[in-house]
Amino acid sequence: MPSTGVHAAWPQQLEQGLRAMGITLDAGRQALLLDYLALLQTWNQTYNLTAIRNPDQVVSRQLLDSLSIQGLLHGQRILDAGTGPGLPGIPLAILQPERAFTLLDANGKKTRFVQQAAFNLGLENVQVVQQRIESWRPPRSFDSIISRAFAALPKMLRLTRHLLNEGGLLLAMKGSVPEDEIRQLQLEGLSVQVRRLTVPGTEGERHAILCRYP
Repeated sequence: MPSTGVHAAWPQQLEQGLRAMGITLDAGRQALLLDYLALLQTWNQTYNLTAIRNPDQVVSRQLLDSLSIQGLLHGQRILDAGTGPGLPGIPLAILQPERAFTLLDANGKKTRFVQQAAFNLGLENVQVVQQRIESWRPPRSFDSIISRAFAALPKMLRLTRHLLNEGGLLLAMKGSVPEDEIRQLQLEGLSVQVRRLTVPGTEGERHAILCRYP
C-alpha cells in the first residue's frame, strides 16, 4: 500500500493515466511511484526541489510526464543528466528495474533527496552522482542519455558527448519543437528524430528529441 503521505486522488489519477498511456504496472510498483511522489512533496516544503506544488498536477506533470519516454530508451545503461529531484530517472527506474540508471546533478540538496528516495524505495538499479556533467569522467559510458529541461540541444550535446557510447542515444524532453536547435545539430551531422509525447492530464505540447551520430 502507498504511504500515508499519498494524496487521496493520486492512486486513481495514476491508474487512469497509465491505462491511457498503455502502460501495465503492478500494484507494488504503482505504490512505489506514489511513495516517491509523497516523499518529494514532503521534502519540497523545506528544500524547494521543484516548482510544481499543486497536488492535483503532480501525478501528470511529474510521474506520467517522466514515463512518457519509457518506450524510447536504448540499451541498459541510462544517464539522467541534470536529474533535479530525480525526474525522469526515478519513475523510469521503478518502471524498468532491468535497466541501470545513473542520476546526475550538481545541486547537493537535490542529489541528497534523490539518494534518500532511492534508498527508501529500495531501488537497487539507481546510482546517484553529485557532479558537474562536463567534468565527470566515469569508468563506463552510457547507452542513452536523457534529460528534462536540462539545456538547449547544442549545449546538451557538447556537455554530454564524452559520456555517450558509440551508437548511443541522446534524448531531450521538450515542450514545443526547438526547430533552430535541431537545425544546428543536423548541421553537425547528427540524425535527429522528433516524437510527440502524450501525457494525460497536461496541457500544451510535449516532445522527445532523439539525437544520434550516424
